[in-house]
Amino acid sequence: AQHPLPARPHAPFLPHEVPSHPLPTPNPNQLNAHTRPRDATRPPPSAAQARPTRLGSAVGVVSSPPLPRSPLHRLDPARPRPRDRIRPDPAPAAMENLISLVNKLQRACTALGDHGEESALPTLWDSLPSIAVVGGQSSGKSSVLESVVGKDFLPRGSGIVTRRPLVLQLHRIDGDREYAEFMHVPRKRFTDFAMVRKEIADETDRQTGHGKGISSVPIHLSIFSPNVVNLTLIDLPGLTKVAVEGQPESIVQEIENMVRAFIEKPNCIILAVSPANQDLATSDAIKISREVDPKGERTFGVLTKIDLMDKGTDAVDILEGRAYRLQFPWIGVVNRSQQDINKSVDMIAARRRERDYFANTPEYKHLAHRMGSEHLAKSLSKHLESVIKSRIPGLQSLITKTVAELETELTRLGKPIANDAGGKLYTIMEICRMFDGIYKEHLDGVRPGGEKIYHVFDNQFPVAIKRLQFDKQLSMENVRKLITEADGYQPHLIAPEQGYRRLIESCLVSIRGPAEAAVDTVHGILKELVHKAINETH
Repeated sequence: AQHPLPARPHAPFLPHEVPSHPLPTPNPNQLNAHTRPRDATRPPPSAAQARPTRLGSAVGVVSSPPLPRSPLHRLDPARPRPRDRIRPDPAPAAMENLISLVNKLQRACTALGDHGEESALPTLWDSLPSIAVVGGQSSGKSSVLESVVGKDFLPRGSGIVTRRPLVLQLHRIDGDREYAEFMHVPRKRFTDFAMVRKEIADETDRQTGHGKGISSVPIHLSIFSPNVVNLTLIDLPGLTKVAVEGQPESIVQEIENMVRAFIEKPNCIILAVSPANQDLATSDAIKISREVDPKGERTFGVLTKIDLMDKGTDAVDILEGRAYRLQFPWIGVVNRSQQDINKSVDMIAARRRERDYFANTPEYKHLAHRMGSEHLAKSLSKHLESVIKSRIPGLQSLITKTVAELETELTRLGKPIANDAGGKLYTIMEICRMFDGIYKEHLDGVRPGGEKIYHVFDNQFPVAIKRLQFDKQLSMENVRKLITEADGYQPHLIAPEQGYRRLIESCLVSIRGPAEAAVDTVHGILKELVHKAINETH
């Protein structure tokens, strides 16, 4: 088989791939600028300028200027080499943008009070893919997170330290500068990660008090560094079996309920952290993850403290999936010991020691390529990207539907009302003016309703009047009687006015009933128009 190199017409084969037939002689007139033979007038490259190609001296040499010597040979041996950093596999820019988009949506949800709890309004948080870190106290959960980030930034101590969910968003950037940002402290960058640790503790106390209480309202922390992969993790409070001093007895169940509320959602990826020096059957993380994900379809198992196991024992059965099988392979990590933390051993040295441990330990040599915090970070980032990509259509449909529902609700609620007294008075006056105009339009015929009033006076009331009997009031005998009584003892020359008034008044008494009925009907029509005008006032 022939494998020609596009820029080297006279060296297209590896030594073991030399063809049995002679190579054809190229036509100089058909060669392009890259394949045309070297001009005879140009001097050949000197020995210092000639370097062998990647195929070796059997293939030929390519002329090039001497490469500058790497400055790495002058580095202090204790200084970290570039290979000690987490170098993520190059991911498409679109995938990185997707993770950033989900990060922004999570921050927006928290700012608007949507963080996964039951609510009458539609929730977006539950539909966003996330990775929740679950583990018991002293399982090494915090050390795993710090190994992934490469920084000491989490509060430490005895008892329950993590008392609020920590949404940790990692952003890979170019350059050497590393910094952190909190959502609750906008426009402030933390370059000292000791201050990040302090701010996490302070913000926890602001929400829960200085006691040992817990809260489900998350803290959002973004870390920007060239040494991380694009990833989002949610650090949950550690599971415990006993309440410590200052905590209510219900704290054990409260923490379990909070953790379960996060990981039972189908879009949540579970990172179950278990120590290798304890029986896996007693692992809090495995127990609760098995309850919500019995088939292990969305659970990553992480085994810590492998280097602290009793002599003569190993974790090969767990790491190879024979002790407890998950859909994803188990990943073992070697964290810093408490002595390392006290001595301020940096993360880069800890990663190097972790790699050496798995590469040089006979039981784990065959698994070394998929062990360690670096492999864990890359695996989680790659899986999160694939999950986000598969959820995009559903997220788009949910957001579109939710926006339409909320816009309908906002339209029904009307315009926002000002908080100050002047603004409220202005709003009230505007509403009154608008109502007055709409009500007048109903009466004037611009809007329907006013014609009903005309119908009452032009039709119903005259018909009712015609039904009245005035024979008794207008009889000659009654008229004569009223006239006679009106003159009294004086003889009358013409019919007196007082008699006419009494005659009319006696007739009006009969008209009173139909008139009041007409008034009541018109009053009902006006009330109906008032309600219509109110509903039409926006």
